Amino acid sequence: MMVHPRFLLTGVAVALASSLVLTAATTPQQPPAPQAPQQPSEIQLVIKGGTGAPKLAVPDFIPLSTDPDAREAAQTLGEVLWADFAFEREFNMIPRTENRNVPPATSLEAVAFDRWKELGAEAVIMGAVRKDGDKMTVQIRLYDINQQKAVLSKEYSGAATNPRVFAHTIADEVHKQQRNLNGVARSKLTFASDRDGEKIKGPIEERSIKEIYISDYDGANQRRITVNRSLNITPVWSPDGKAIAYTSYRRRNTPDIFVSYIYEGRPPETPAKGTDYIHNFLPAWSPDGTRIAFMSNRDGNPEIYVMNRDGSNVRRLTNHPGNDATPTWSPAGNQVAFTSDRTGTPQIYVVDADGLGQPRRITTTESYADRATWAPAPYNEIAYAAKSGPGFDIHVYDLASGQTRQVTNGEGTNESPAYAVNGRHIAFTSTRSGKVQIYTIGRDGVGLTQITKAGNNYHPNWSH
Repeated sequence: MMVHPRFLLTGVAVALASSLVLTAATTPQQPPAPQAPQQPSEIQLVIKGGTGAPKLAVPDFIPLSTDPDAREAAQTLGEVLWADFAFEREFNMIPRTENRNVPPATSLEAVAFDRWKELGAEAVIMGAVRKDGDKMTVQIRLYDINQQKAVLSKEYSGAATNPRVFAHTIADEVHKQQRNLNGVARSKLTFASDRDGEKIKGPIEERSIKEIYISDYDGANQRRITVNRSLNITPVWSPDGKAIAYTSYRRRNTPDIFVSYIYEGRPPETPAKGTDYIHNFLPAWSPDGTRIAFMSNRDGNPEIYVMNRDGSNVRRLTNHPGNDATPTWSPAGNQVAFTSDRTGTPQIYVVDADGLGQPRRITTTESYADRATWAPAPYNEIAYAAKSGPGFDIHVYDLASGQTRQVTNGEGTNESPAYAVNGRHIAFTSTRSGKVQIYTIGRDGVGLTQITKAGNNYHPNWSH
């Protein structure tokens, strides 16, 4: 079986056989979300911007306890919260450097409305933080500057280990209450990385080990979750955020799909049941989490299959002498897009998820298209990597109009796009800084942010 090397975007490598090691030391603990107690008079009003989006200021929070941890948390909360709002671009953000022009508040109620108004702010988030042992309590008030009153008031309590979780929670809740937007501040990324510098010993040559990592959406808290000294690639989050499915060569150098429940530490499952002769790659969860689409050679040529989450009811979706790979589900779960070289160079096709009917090619103007990812609703579009000069760029195909637009613009080679759950952002890999790194960008091509910097990093995927 010959698989086009770019279908995996890693080059298929022989890996050192090893068993899973997912110990307590490498199993991340899922941080409990800060709890918001019921407020007797929680206010729910919406701030209106004078022209366009409201102008928002986020100063440092007020430390209500004197220990250094509380002071550090107060600064972190302000910085992270500001960045979360800036990322979604639903508010016009007042630069934090301008906060020095307003006297620091001593309480949540001591708001210098006139001074904030001088800076052009239409809203300000005031926050306070108290640390009691290993617990933290965070209070916020969102003030309408023009009306000089609070439009949102909340209190959160939880573990003090990671103040960033509080900031992300606040950002998502304010976005929902004020802008009717499902923010992504609490979402996470997963990706493969060779940053540990280890090599697989083999009879032909040494190859880099790749392990699976996770991080916050903004690249903070990058943590390794596999340690099997093998080749682990193409990770994807389950819709419930509890598991990651990925391709691994850990077992007898045989590629198979593994599903790791990363916050539980139990051994991974191998639902596709690979053998020395049956090789399985490129898992993709259905939107409801009950099925997994994947590529397999079990019938000879690389084809697209669908199975239930537990490996039962395996069904073949494609049947062609060419190579079919990289499946991705439509938001409704009734169609699957994939890459195929059946007409020559790789192109993107769409087929019904029940396997009935013939695949329909959607990329007709590209010389080479690969790694499709279907946007969540309400965006009716598919992003993919398209050949552009010596490298690749991220393109987006609108299924309703049939039009294609380009998101990246020829700087380095840009591949493996993956949408955020709200469809407004795309994670992808790029060589623009030298090595292969992960970036995020708005679906409109604005707001480029580098997420990784260590080693080479591949195949990003965004949690729900």
